Amino acid sequence: MRLPDATDVLVVGAGPAGSAAAAWTARAGLDTVLADAQVFPRDKTCGDGLTPRAIAELDRLGLGDWVRGHTVNCGLRAAGFGQELLLPWPGGSLPDHGSAVPRTELDDKIRATAQESGATCIDGVRAVDVERDAAGAVTAVVFDLGKDKGTHTITCKRLVVADGVRSPLGRILGREWHRDTVYGVAGRSYVKSARTDDPWISSHLELRGEHNELLPGYGWIFPLGDGEINLGVGALATAKRPAKIQIRPLMEYYASLQRDDWELGPDLRLPTSAMLPMGGAVSGVAGPNWMLIGDAAACVNPLNGEGIDYGLETGRFAADLLVSNENIEQRWPAILTEHYGLAFSIARRLAGLITVPNLLSTAGPIGMRSHVLMTFALRVMGNLVTDEDRDVTARIWRWAGKRSIQLDDRPPFSA
Repeated sequence: MRLPDATDVLVVGAGPAGSAAAAWTARAGLDTVLADAQVFPRDKTCGDGLTPRAIAELDRLGLGDWVRGHTVNCGLRAAGFGQELLLPWPGGSLPDHGSAVPRTELDDKIRATAQESGATCIDGVRAVDVERDAAGAVTAVVFDLGKDKGTHTITCKRLVVADGVRSPLGRILGREWHRDTVYGVAGRSYVKSARTDDPWISSHLELRGEHNELLPGYGWIFPLGDGEINLGVGALATAKRPAKIQIRPLMEYYASLQRDDWELGPDLRLPTSAMLPMGGAVSGVAGPNWMLIGDAAACVNPLNGEGIDYGLETGRFAADLLVSNENIEQRWPAILTEHYGLAFSIARRLAGLITVPNLLSTAGPIGMRSHVLMTFALRVMGNLVTDEDRDVTARIWRWAGKRSIQLDDRPPFSA
């Protein structure tokens, strides 16, 4: 197809955040172009889990029946320190179920939804530079077409940056990742399993290495309902306490521990790993006519590494802001802070504590012995406290967030 030369809204990055933003802006009648460096369908390092919060956003997009046609899970099986708890999704203002869909399928489906909504989708083009006016507004984005095909420039009135955790375009625009707060290091693989229809997603909160050392992270198993599971490990780190682990060997060791219980096949398919900025630990999330969303804005849960729900939400919020014609540079950081600031502040503070030597070995067994405490933990770790919730858990979480953010040297999304 002939590449467009101009558009009203240009969205760079066609993961859940970018595709959701493009779908919503197109449905609002804005001329929208959605561009991505990869050719779809493409893979993405991820646990593939969809929390009830993500399900709610997919329902809004009209994809609820499609996602439920893959697999449905009813909650979390939490294991560790000699205990195993079954913790149902709490429901409330959110759906009472989750799912898991490989990102190869999920991202392609949401991108197709954006296209069906009216967005022009182009892939295999990498954003490498921007053009700006005297006020700093982006007037155009330059794309590398690859394979000695040269470059192509698309002019735009507004720009949405959704190019993932590394956000190369965000860096060009001044985005900076601050690693003094907690960040994640994670690996994922696919493995054949005889329990692929298990109705619970599983998280092993006592993650140990080959020498039985307790690590600041967890392992997960998410049944996909297609003969395979998504198996992975994640560890938390800070600049002061980096994660001194090798993800691939740790993932293989974790798989060996789970092989009999889950009746796993012998091979890990498509093992990949990634580093994750978390909890709004970036500055430079907006300019005169541009904004960062999803992973590019570090909208990743510090307590569980989840980012799909935030990506879908921020895509919708970004579209609403563009339709409103409010001041993007002022309003976008404020919107992110309003929705996520308190929760991200306390969540990354708690996640940072997990990296403190010996704390997890002391607190872990205590927490796992309390079903009430772990139910509370599931609610906050799973990002299941919404703006509408007014129950005790929601009030405690907001109270803690307000106290936490007052102590932050650099609050979420700030310089």
